Amino acid sequence: MSDKLSEQMICAMSGGVGGAKLALGLARVLRPGALAVIANTGDDFDHLGLRIWPDFDTLLYTLADIANPETGWGRAGETWTFMRTLSALGGEDWFQLGDADLAVHVIRTEMLRRGLSASDIALRLTQAFKVEHVIAPATESCVRTVLNTEDCEMPFQDYFVRERCAPIVRGVRYDGAERAQPSPVFRRALSGDCRGFILCPSNPLLSLEPILSITGVRQALRDRQAPLVAVCPIIGGEAVKGPSVKILNELGEDATALGFAARYSDILDAILIDPADSDHGADIRKLGVSVVETPILMTTLDDKKRVANDVLRTLEALA
Repeated sequence: MSDKLSEQMICAMSGGVGGAKLALGLARVLRPGALAVIANTGDDFDHLGLRIWPDFDTLLYTLADIANPETGWGRAGETWTFMRTLSALGGEDWFQLGDADLAVHVIRTEMLRRGLSASDIALRLTQAFKVEHVIAPATESCVRTVLNTEDCEMPFQDYFVRERCAPIVRGVRYDGAERAQPSPVFRRALSGDCRGFILCPSNPLLSLEPILSITGVRQALRDRQAPLVAVCPIIGGEAVKGPSVKILNELGEDATALGFAARYSDILDAILIDPADSDHGADIRKLGVSVVETPILMTTLDDKKRVANDVLRTLEALA
């Protein structure tokens, strides 16, 4: 497996658990090597001296068929000797690192210390886990999601994991995005080396915007030739997973399928929405975005493959 793209590839932009569901469906219905998943890096952080890539690792474990089926993140059959020992010693135990998961963070940190790029490390990890598609970071630069809450500013992981999304959010920014450039894989996709783009059903503010805020990305998507389709992460005014609707409401933004479509109407050709949101269809079409109504809740593998096929058929029809 290499990170080389071809004009027949699909480029999907994704956060963690929600986006990984569609990525798995796409990986199962596309031929090996036909999918490039661009992983959000805004969640990445250093913890206990290790570099952690939460969204990348969720995609890696999911496409390698070793993700924890109950949580969607972490590894199936994980053990926790390290965390129990760390906690007993008085160490920071708010961010859970399983024993097998820990090995990935250790080897990644060591490769960074040796001077390997994030893209090279991503390629080596996908090869080691025998993933037959490309998973690449959105950027090799440091872009970090920071939330401005009622009490203070905090990095994403502090808000999401340590504070369990409880603080009221007053603003979100993406530190370093204005200085960042797309990773080599992402840059080639944006330059025309693929036949379609997908916004996976991921949190718009915490997963998709950190990718789209990278210098030149949104403009490149406006200028692209290949079609772009999104799967809405909101069904009936509720987030499929995570704090999307909570944060959008706190910021006074439209936390509906229509609001999601409006946010990306400058780059979207079409959007898949659930029948529960059919009343938004006409207004979304007024934005110049085609609408496909289909059940988009992905619980089983068959659900994931079905939605993936719906996305691919929509891309083909637009092309």
